[in-house]
This record gives sequence, C-alpha cells and structure tokens, in this order.
Amino acid sequence: MTTSSARAEALHLTGERTVPGIPEENYWFRRHEAAYLALLPYCAGATVLEAGCGEGYGAALIAGRAATVLALDYDEPTVRHVTRRYPQVGTVRGNLAFLPLRSSTVDVVANFQVIEHLWDQGGFLAECHRVLRPGGRLLVTTPNRLTFTPDSDTPLNPYHTRELAPSELDALLREAGFGVEQLHGLHHGAGVRALDERYGGSIIDAQLDVVMGQLPGQAQWPDGLLADVAAIRAEDFELTGDRLDESLDLVAVAVRP
Repeated sequence: MTTSSARAEALHLTGERTVPGIPEENYWFRRHEAAYLALLPYCAGATVLEAGCGEGYGAALIAGRAATVLALDYDEPTVRHVTRRYPQVGTVRGNLAFLPLRSSTVDVVANFQVIEHLWDQGGFLAECHRVLRPGGRLLVTTPNRLTFTPDSDTPLNPYHTRELAPSELDALLREAGFGVEQLHGLHHGAGVRALDERYGGSIIDAQLDVVMGQLPGQAQWPDGLLADVAAIRAEDFELTGDRLDESLDLVAVAVRP
C-alpha cells in the first residue's frame, strides 16, 4: 500500500477531507491549496490557529511562514494523524463551538472549507472574535452557494449545513463584529479552463460522472482524465475580486477591530 493510500484509508475519505498525494483527489487538493497560498502573507510571523485543520497539509504550509501554528480538529484520528505527519505543527482536539483558547491570544484564525459544515456559524465566528487579538485577522474560505448549489438554499452536499453566497458571508462576518477587509472569489485559471473545454464544459462534472453513485476506490477513471486531473497545479486557479457571484469558492479576510 502506498503512503498516500494508507493516509487516505486512515482518514476515512468521504470527499469532504482533502488529502494530498492522491491523483483522484488532486483537483480538489490544488483548489484548496491555491487559497492557502494566496493567504499565507497574512500569517507571516503570526500566532495562528487553524480551526478545523483536516489532514493538516494547510497547517503545515502556514507553519512555513508563521511563528506558531496550532491545528485544531474535532476528529480524534485526524488529530493523531496531524501530530504524526506534521511535527512542526501543534495539535489539539476540540470543538469549534467552544475554542479551547484564552481570549485575545492569537493573531490569525484560519478556517478553510469548514464553516459550511457548522450548525451555529454565528456562534463559531463569535468564538473567533473572542480568541483574536485586536487587529487580528480571520481567514475564511467556503464554497460559493451560487455556483455550488445553484437555485437552492438547501445544500445538495449532505455534509453541509448552510452554504453562503458572497453577500451572506459578508453579512455574517459583519454581524459577528468583524470588518471585512477583503472578499474575493476563486476561479479556474487558463489551465483548468482548457480542461473545461476538453471535457464538454466542466472538468468538475467529468470527475463527478466517474465517481457519482460509486463507493470510494471502485470508480474506474479513464486514463486520460486521471492524468489531466493529476497534472493540475495550484497555479491553475486564480483569485480575483471580479465576477464574485460566478466564483467557485469565496475567500474572505476579516479583521477584529
């Protein structure tokens, strides 16, 4: 068994926890990685809490720029994995509803592709506001409801509780007492747009056609499609404040006054 396969098995892949090093997962991994890389400058020299760290690759990226990183997740096997895999990162098991930190103790809270899973999004943001120092920043990424689940307020993804449109994320952050410094959208760059054209308009749909309705590990990927997906890089996505409603993911930087 390969290292990446063992890692995937240990973390019980559902499609909701992105794992690096797996060709079939590479589109989603690179899409998420692109947002991390874009927001790394906000973490330089900072004390950072990643609230909902998942596999831990993002916390490890942040650790290359930050002074200190604490990776928090509720899932116990995930926390054990991050502890073993990324020794440069501090780890703790905890509930995002009650962050296990004192007030005003961190410079940055990173929350990537997590808020859409939470039942009490406002309560979580209040906790982020509490643990941040004045002037500290909250970094949030989340799927754009307008493109992820078009024409519905009810998520099609069974693991999501509430997805957000750009205006809804902006309002939620402001209601929690944050100033919104930046609200951008992640889009396919030229390389992935070329794959969209090659696969009938959507590389996402081409992947879903392979895996929909099949158990993990049973999907038969066409060799050409798998090679194209495995070759996608973080640089093949772009972040912009334009065409926000058309973006794939929302990327926000909010500041505690």
